[in-house]
Amino acid sequence: MRILLVEDDTSLAQGLQIALRREGLTVDHVTTGKAALHAVQAEAPDLIILDLGLPDMDGLEVLNSLRSGKQALLVMVLTARDTTADKISGLDQGADDYLAKPFEVSELLARLRALERRVTAVQTSDISIGQVVLDTLTHTVSVDGKNVELPRREFMLLKALMENPGRVMSREKLETRLYGWGEELASNSIEVHIHHLRKKIPAGFIKTIRGIGYTVPRV
Repeated sequence: MRILLVEDDTSLAQGLQIALRREGLTVDHVTTGKAALHAVQAEAPDLIILDLGLPDMDGLEVLNSLRSGKQALLVMVLTARDTTADKISGLDQGADDYLAKPFEVSELLARLRALERRVTAVQTSDISIGQVVLDTLTHTVSVDGKNVELPRREFMLLKALMENPGRVMSREKLETRLYGWGEELASNSIEVHIHHLRKKIPAGFIKTIRGIGYTVPRV
């Protein structure tokens, strides 16, 4: 899951990024509401963790903007505004969950897992193409009914491809799914992941479109 963290408290943001990445999540961070809206337009994340006390605009304005643009995004509000009226206002304006500061990171992680389960429950959790079945809920992959162990980034790469069967995914597009902004990565990172992935799934399942990217068969 790719998360956009919108938080102007640098020390809190750094701590959250470390905790979230330890959970295998990809995290991008911005400090203002305008930067958040630009980031969503450029590459929509799976979930936004949104502070309300931003330096340039109220977080609820950001939330309203996202909802008016019909962005189907999960939004977890983090804020020091902890009255019942504040919570009701945030939820009524489209937040999927609301967590008041200070909070325990373990509670935040539990709430994020619950949000992810909620979305997955609405959709089917299995993506099946030929002999390969990927379960987005349990983060498992099987080939011909046998489980295949994949590191997180190989799993996310395969998921990105299988969610777009028949569509060519460029290396740059795949990198945005696997890495947060500012992460150092080798120029051939995607190629290396593809190389290792191909050893674990049927031959020819991932096709290289030279000079463009990669694709998997249509369902």
